[in-house]
Amino acid sequence: MTLRVFDLSFRYKIPLWGSVLIAAVALTLTLSFMLQAYDNLKRDMLAHSDNLGRVLVKTLYTPMLHDDVWRAYEIVRAPFSEAATPASFRAEGLILLDAAHAVFVSSQPDGWPMRTPLARLGPSYAQLEARLRAVPEASAVLLEADDVILLALPMISDEVGIGHLLLVHPAGFYWPRFRQLAWRALLISGLVLSVLLPINWYWGRRMAAPVGRLAERMDALGKHDPASSLSHDYPYRDELGRLFLAYERMLAEMTEKTALEQRMVKADRLAALGRLSAGIAHEINNPLGGLITSLDTVKLHAARDPVLDRFLPYLERGLAQIRDIVAALLVETKGRSRPLLARDIDDVQTLLAPEARKRDIDWTWDNRAGDACRLPATLLRQVLINLVLNALQAAGQAGQAGQVTVRCVGGERDLVLEVENDGAAIPAELMKHLFEPFTGHNEEGHGLGLWVTHQIVEQLRGRIDVESRDGHTRFRVTLPQGESAWPPNACV
Repeated sequence: MTLRVFDLSFRYKIPLWGSVLIAAVALTLTLSFMLQAYDNLKRDMLAHSDNLGRVLVKTLYTPMLHDDVWRAYEIVRAPFSEAATPASFRAEGLILLDAAHAVFVSSQPDGWPMRTPLARLGPSYAQLEARLRAVPEASAVLLEADDVILLALPMISDEVGIGHLLLVHPAGFYWPRFRQLAWRALLISGLVLSVLLPINWYWGRRMAAPVGRLAERMDALGKHDPASSLSHDYPYRDELGRLFLAYERMLAEMTEKTALEQRMVKADRLAALGRLSAGIAHEINNPLGGLITSLDTVKLHAARDPVLDRFLPYLERGLAQIRDIVAALLVETKGRSRPLLARDIDDVQTLLAPEARKRDIDWTWDNRAGDACRLPATLLRQVLINLVLNALQAAGQAGQAGQVTVRCVGGERDLVLEVENDGAAIPAELMKHLFEPFTGHNEEGHGLGLWVTHQIVEQLRGRIDVESRDGHTRFRVTLPQGESAWPPNACV
């Protein structure tokens, strides 16, 4: 059970322990006050009885010396008369003892008859008599027994003891007043607790809530992507606030590390695919060249035959498609090429305009590349053609005419190519493998265009970003134009 309590969430543990602490402090203070009040009340009541007795002693000297019993009886009965002001702490009775410790007169003659020795009134009275005989005559004696409290005050005349005035109190004569004080203290403590406990639960849960959210975020690490910002949860800069900042730094570093690992894995996979594809392409090129040459020879020198006339075009188109695929697999940036000019971009527009008209695509062409680009024209044209062809194929939805926007903006440090279309969004499962070969999601291509584009952009030390949602897909290619981006001596 103890372990379960300690395993509770801070949202409950902090208010719970705070409540226990507040209740313990309140109970301790209340008990301390009650014990102090008990001692003070008892001492004050006994002091009041002592004062009352000493006042009565002064008035009892004369009756005692003259053996005036009636006058002495009137004096000891006066505090208990109906006209006397009642007090919750007054004595229960008064007994006037003579020098021999016998009853001279009492406020209750039936209970304490005259001339009765003190020891015969009861065990407590006998104990008091023994103590009176053991102490000097001028000493007051207080006896607290289980059934009664007795206070004996000496009566001295000319330095000679003539008797004692005995004040009799019930054992718990101060309890009624103490109960009133105790109930009042408990009531005040209850009111204080009724205010402090809700405040404790409110602030405890409020302070623990950020810790709980931080624990949830920490537990979510590695399982799914948690929220990156916790500044709105705890905007302060104390120890807890610094812990939140450390979490954000750790999350940013982990996110960056994960992205770097994904890029490295993707780069390794693409490099392996590239090497495999290049090896396959080189092996295919030799027999493919022979087949194309043989086909051209048959077309030039073979006799006319209906079967050949029917099937040779199929063979020619099939071999041409194989040649295009092999050429795509062998793409490299180390070939010789001239720098890109603005008219190269316009040539791509002219080349693809028929395709746009065929598909009834409304396109916008914004060419601000300029003539100062230090990038290879052949490769940039290939990148732009691949992206625009993909956009033309993907534009439009539900039989409606599509929209394609092409932007080419050149700057001093980089060249930016943007191609947008209004087609359906790229599926999330395809987005992870978008630049891998043979992963196209339409039936019109073989899935090599984007892979070739990615290879060219990577070798030119650029970056390609994709943003896709329903009704808007944009490819953005950023290529640096520094000296190291593309060797100038490769130009012709």
